[in-house]
Amino acid sequence: MKKVMVSLALLSVVFTFAQKKEISAAMKAVDSGDLSTASAKISEAESALGGKTYLLEPKLLEELYYAKGMSLLKSGKPEGAEILSKIGELSSNKIYTGKEGKEKVYFVGKEAADKSGISGLKEETYSPELLNKLKESLNPMIQSSHKSAMDAYNAKKYSEAAPKFAEVYNLLKATGNNDQQYLYYSAITYALAKDNPKAIAAYNELINSGYTGIETKYTAKNKKTNEVENLDKSSWELMKKAGGDYTDFKTEQTKSVEQELYETDLGLLMDSQRYDEAIALADKALKKFPGNSTFSDLKGLAYYKSGKTEEFANSLKEAVAKNPNDKNSWYNLGVIASKDPAKISEAEEYFKKAVAIDPKFANAWQNLTFLKMGDHQKALDDYNTARKAGKIDEANKIIEARRKRFVDALPYAEKWYEADPTNIDAVSILKSLYNSAGNTAKSAEFKAKEEAMKKAMDASGK
Repeated sequence: MKKVMVSLALLSVVFTFAQKKEISAAMKAVDSGDLSTASAKISEAESALGGKTYLLEPKLLEELYYAKGMSLLKSGKPEGAEILSKIGELSSNKIYTGKEGKEKVYFVGKEAADKSGISGLKEETYSPELLNKLKESLNPMIQSSHKSAMDAYNAKKYSEAAPKFAEVYNLLKATGNNDQQYLYYSAITYALAKDNPKAIAAYNELINSGYTGIETKYTAKNKKTNEVENLDKSSWELMKKAGGDYTDFKTEQTKSVEQELYETDLGLLMDSQRYDEAIALADKALKKFPGNSTFSDLKGLAYYKSGKTEEFANSLKEAVAKNPNDKNSWYNLGVIASKDPAKISEAEEYFKKAVAIDPKFANAWQNLTFLKMGDHQKALDDYNTARKAGKIDEANKIIEARRKRFVDALPYAEKWYEADPTNIDAVSILKSLYNSAGNTAKSAEFKAKEEAMKKAMDASGK
């Protein structure tokens, strides 16, 4: 029997022809409303591809996106909008073509091309052929989704509004209009809906694309109505040259929201305990906005929350090197150092730098107070142990050292109370320190304050 040999080139031709056939059938089925057939044909095509959409030439890939996206949308599945949005990406990205072995490949965008690892790819462009058809089909859906999004947002139904804003963005993108303002609206609304994963994904997309939100508004006054109207750029320029019914031609540029994007995204990542991602994003933000204390603080907090104490301390030292008046960084350095018994004096210096910048920094005064007081419970335990063992001299030395520490702590406690007079802990500590110092009048005064504060708290139910 003669052995049949089939070349790889022939297999490739057969494979491509099969995909064209299935995708073409799926498109016809979608347009005729036969969604079950469309779904079956799409499944057959995707099964054969095995996720390797880069084997499809752009025209065929566009048709696959059209068939799948429209099939999902007509079946009431909003994820179809995201599939259709990929058609817009075919025109906004370069297509990189070449060969992987015997197969011709088509990568959409430089990132996908770089990830492929294939060298010698050629850069081409592609203009989608279905845009007019999509506009005709999608414009009514865009209007409907926009209205649903606004109605839900105004009713504060954020979990309903967010995916609708995303749907408007994707549908517009499918028609070649990459209006990222709607992606921005979806990011905000997902955050309001407490859907952190989707909010983070939207904010990341905005940041990675370089979105700033800056827009130029073109206005002119209509002489007939005496009202200022918003115009598109082309109309504004034309009317300005022609004169006629309009006057007072002006342009106005909106403010950038880029910094806000980073801040909100970082906050969401922190709330979601995605600390490594927050650190990476903070680094990116600081390159864009060097010296921004909010980004430095959030980066430090992410280090701290993730248990990376040494990195946290280093980031704080970088912060105070750039800004010696950063009281929060000095304070946090003090907190870290205070946890190491060998660095108590170092911690004291850090806290003192913080209160030198802000004399009303209550938390720093509080930490200085406790730092000077030392381990109160340990002192009592050591005293009782020495006394029970009959070591009276040693016990007396322990109590005397404790009394001296309390005397040293008193000025700091007074500053703490001065900075935060409604803090019952400050009042209680001062009562004890005055008593230890033998100032019975002051001790009695603060005891009375403590009792009054407790009564007030009981009355308010706290």
